[in-house]
Amino acid sequence: MSTLAPLIDDLALILICAGVMTLIFKKLKQPLVLGYIVAGFLASPNMPWMPSVTDLENVHQWSEIGVLFLLFALGLEFSFKKIMKMGAAPIIAACAIIFCMMSVGFATGQAFGWESMDCIFLGGMLAMSSTTIIFKAFDDMGLRQQKFAGLVLGVLIIEDILAIVLMVMLSTLAVSRHFEGMQMFGSIAKLGFFLVLWFVVGIYLIPLFLRKVKQLMSDETMLIVSVGLCFGMVVIATSVGFSPAFGAFIMGSILAETVEAERIEHLVSPVKDLFGAIFFVSVGMMVDVSLIVQYAIPIVCIILAIMLGQTIFSTIGFLLAGQPLKTAMQCSFSLTQIGEFAFILATLGTSLGVTSDFLYPIVVAVSVFTTFTTPYMIRLAVPAYNTIERHLPARLKSYLDRYASGAPETASQENHWRSFLMDVLRTMLIYGVLCVAIVALSVHFFYPLITGLLPEMWGQVTFALLTISALAPFLRALMMKKMYSADFQALWNDNNFNRAPLVSLIVLRVIIGCWFIGFVLGYTFHWTGLLLVVPVICIIFLMISSRSLKRQSQHLEQTFTDNLNQREKRSGALRPRYAGKLMERNIHLSVFTIPVGIAWAGRTLAQAGLGQKYGVHVAAIQRGTQRINIPNGNTLLLPGDRIQVIGSDEQLQAFSNVIEGAAQKVRESVVDTTEEMALRRYVVEEQSGFIGKTLRDCGIRERYNCLIVGIEDKGNKGLLSPVPGHVFEVDDVIWVVGTPEAIKGLPSSALS
Repeated sequence: MSTLAPLIDDLALILICAGVMTLIFKKLKQPLVLGYIVAGFLASPNMPWMPSVTDLENVHQWSEIGVLFLLFALGLEFSFKKIMKMGAAPIIAACAIIFCMMSVGFATGQAFGWESMDCIFLGGMLAMSSTTIIFKAFDDMGLRQQKFAGLVLGVLIIEDILAIVLMVMLSTLAVSRHFEGMQMFGSIAKLGFFLVLWFVVGIYLIPLFLRKVKQLMSDETMLIVSVGLCFGMVVIATSVGFSPAFGAFIMGSILAETVEAERIEHLVSPVKDLFGAIFFVSVGMMVDVSLIVQYAIPIVCIILAIMLGQTIFSTIGFLLAGQPLKTAMQCSFSLTQIGEFAFILATLGTSLGVTSDFLYPIVVAVSVFTTFTTPYMIRLAVPAYNTIERHLPARLKSYLDRYASGAPETASQENHWRSFLMDVLRTMLIYGVLCVAIVALSVHFFYPLITGLLPEMWGQVTFALLTISALAPFLRALMMKKMYSADFQALWNDNNFNRAPLVSLIVLRVIIGCWFIGFVLGYTFHWTGLLLVVPVICIIFLMISSRSLKRQSQHLEQTFTDNLNQREKRSGALRPRYAGKLMERNIHLSVFTIPVGIAWAGRTLAQAGLGQKYGVHVAAIQRGTQRINIPNGNTLLLPGDRIQVIGSDEQLQAFSNVIEGAAQKVRESVVDTTEEMALRRYVVEEQSGFIGKTLRDCGIRERYNCLIVGIEDKGNKGLLSPVPGHVFEVDDVIWVVGTPEAIKGLPSSALS
């Protein structure tokens, strides 16, 4: 008798438990993450009354794959451009929240006398709110269209990217076991270098590759290629000292900028759900009831630290970002939980062996409790605000109102210096990173290869020529790009005092270019002094004066820009640039899809009267690949259109209720199977009244609402296509399509 491998037995137990708990928690309208954790507890050795997993090591390896898919999917939903469009408020608030909550977590751990690494990891866990739980709570409570909900979701996006940075920093800190400022600075610089390098190279190469093989990309092939790219970046990230999860996130964020992003996200979603379930089940396996009982007091204190810390420090963070007190409190009360990233950080600490065994079950217990309380905390925000407002000193209230109304605009006019310097710094950063990467790759890989294949002198010359040729378009852009821009010309012509710093900046950029060329020549030929200076100056002069290099660098940059914006161009970029700025006003913007069955679908904007009924205004309509900006009253609204609507919280909420109500009716509608079409064999008999008449004269389609699709040939040659001039004879056999009721209405004859 054959036997199953332990891993298959374990997977069967895990997935059966997860499936059952998923159904139960779905019925209870609770987050599925909690169901997975409970399933893991039931399947673990800590539950002696049920079958338990036998090979924990293999299960944890599968859970690590789950982390990779979770971070890959998170990257697919993330976009670096989103941060640039959402305004300053979410960024300021997120940074303040993370710093304060990490301090709260560290102080809480210190108060219980825990080890420093436990305290640091606890601080990181407490700083990250749960995107999944908050999304679900907003959906269940119908708050997605509220202004504060948009701010919260913006903060969660910032927290996601900062969580990745935090993972890298904690990994570095865990390896060294002590904090060193220069080492941490070096790790952050290394992180920034590789982040820019991978993003720039990925955005340039991957969309080109996907366009070239588009005709070959079936769903199966696209899934395999996407997952292959994900794990390839995981291997690269690990080889240079970063966490595997960081590599998965980076590849997801690169693919998020391609036109295939939504398709990839759809294909990867089932795989992510499967492995993500295994990960959360493995989290539940770490729950030890005896440890939870033993550490009941720390658990209660951490729960209080999260709820009080988030409500106080998050409110302060949103106030600093220029939000009114009511909005700030609504946002802060929504963030009072920990979720997915807390589990990932706990797994990281456990795998690195730097955190204590008790920390994992404590975090799980805290997460479960704070997840259940999230909807209640959201509802408590407005009553808490009303209470505080009544007792708030008039002077402080007036100051907060003035501060919120005077919040800095992200669209304020930029002076030429700031605009020019930002462009130059961005250019120098990107092209400097690319040049460093080319030099490092050449020195470490190509120099030994080329000098090993060719004689010493020829090998050195070949290496120098190839490296400088590869550097040339990027070095020219580093030295010269933006030197003829409108901001540069305005500064040059505006004031003679501007010319000295402008010239100094040009000289600085040329010196950096000279350093790269000098390094390559010095490393290759070991030249020094005048022997090195003269060829460097000549090469730099040729680069600057070369029109071919200028066109080449412009082509490279244009290709990168097109790739970066191709998804928005394909979709019509429904969400405009001013969307983030509206969040700082009393009105804001939301996007809705017009459902089938809504009363005003198919009518014009004037006939629908959305402004009169709900007080909202349609700013744009996305219809397939067509975009209609500022539609007039004669523009039709069709089912499936995505409309960009502007209004206040109350107006958008009322409009959302109408949209959701119509969509719910469509989902609940039942198809009447009695109206399905049927195919029947009909024998024309003498009493039918069709004898001697043509098919056209019988009026079977018009009078009986049926369709003749074939006539049996009397020579047994099969079916003949019906023709209008066919004359019916006795015992002709025809095939009729129609509803059962319509077919029964035909003149009495033989039906089969």
